[in-house]
Amino acid sequence: MLNLTDIEQAALRLQGHLLDTPCVESKTLSQLTGAQIYLKFENLQYTASFKERGACNKLAQLSDDERRRGVIAMSAGNHAQGVAYHAQRLGLRAVIVMPRFTPGVKIERTRGFGAEVVLHGDTLDESRAHALMLAEREGLVFVHPYDDEAIVAGQGTVGLEMLRAVPDLDTLVIAVGGGGLIAGMATAAKALKPDIEIIGVQTSRFPGMVNAIKGTHYPQGLSTIAEGIAVGTPGVIPQAIIAKLVDDLVLVDEGDIEQAMVMLLEIEKTLVEGAGAAGLAALLKYPERFAGKKVGLVLCGGNIDPLLLAAIIERGMVRAGRLARIKVSARDIPGSLAKITATVAGAGANIEEVHHQRAFTMLSAQNVEIELVIQTRGREHIAQVLATLSAAGFEASEQH
Repeated sequence: MLNLTDIEQAALRLQGHLLDTPCVESKTLSQLTGAQIYLKFENLQYTASFKERGACNKLAQLSDDERRRGVIAMSAGNHAQGVAYHAQRLGLRAVIVMPRFTPGVKIERTRGFGAEVVLHGDTLDESRAHALMLAEREGLVFVHPYDDEAIVAGQGTVGLEMLRAVPDLDTLVIAVGGGGLIAGMATAAKALKPDIEIIGVQTSRFPGMVNAIKGTHYPQGLSTIAEGIAVGTPGVIPQAIIAKLVDDLVLVDEGDIEQAMVMLLEIEKTLVEGAGAAGLAALLKYPERFAGKKVGLVLCGGNIDPLLLAAIIERGMVRAGRLARIKVSARDIPGSLAKITATVAGAGANIEEVHHQRAFTMLSAQNVEIELVIQTRGREHIAQVLATLSAAGFEASEQH
């Protein structure tokens, strides 16, 4: 089984080829959660995720013959970019097989690192089968995203760096997909500090590792905002390490992850993808579990489609009460709409959308229903806006 020496040797191979990313305390998140939180900014790596650590460690150890043949990987995201970038740096041929549904931004970035991108299959399993077939046919070395000791050792260097930066961490909270990151980090951290607690986080839509380790039978969903950890079949090598070294695994929901992403953006001014926010999501969902502890979180990736990010920010504003949808009933006479908008403005809210509805309503024919989307300062402000409309003679309510 992998040991601390393997990870220390990986760290030597990576020197000068990757960032030793900052690991710093977030005072605001600490106040909000009741734990002392330290963030490891792996979203600042050149390819915006920790995945290039494992890729770099693996590629650095290829024989001359393997280097001549080139490498192939299957990935819809961060592993693809890590392999492509470090293959380009080392002058190796790289073929990346991606599912057909992969966002265009990820395909173009991977091509930008000099890789040949092959789009094949609607699922990761179909893509993997095609990649293995191509590896066989063209004599390429298959670089697995997590089920490979060299990959796991590379990812474990995150743990070395965190404990070097903050030696007295009590707990590490780490996102789990195939398990490569947590397996490597647990190997390093438990060797350096045997009493450290290591908690893995999976999304409730992809609970493969939780089921494998705990013997549960949670159903698997079809999609998640945290596609970086949307792994159906856990890695064999990581699973054995997790069973031995990881203290617990917890599940978080989509809403927890969205909230964590918006908080990191607003409070820390840092952009993370869904998987990168899973650790903070666990602290938001189970605050009592981590209260008073020194907790290290890995912001493991920052690759997210801008349109998806826009939707998440907007939904976050709705949850916080900063965007609200209200329905106002009024008499259908000239000036009604103007009076409503003036009243809302007088209450200090800004109107984002107006929908004036005559036909699809149960009100009497002389009345009209007006739906407004408004920007407010929060829940209390929404209540003030509704009270002001009511005082002006309008029937108004918030729509959920």
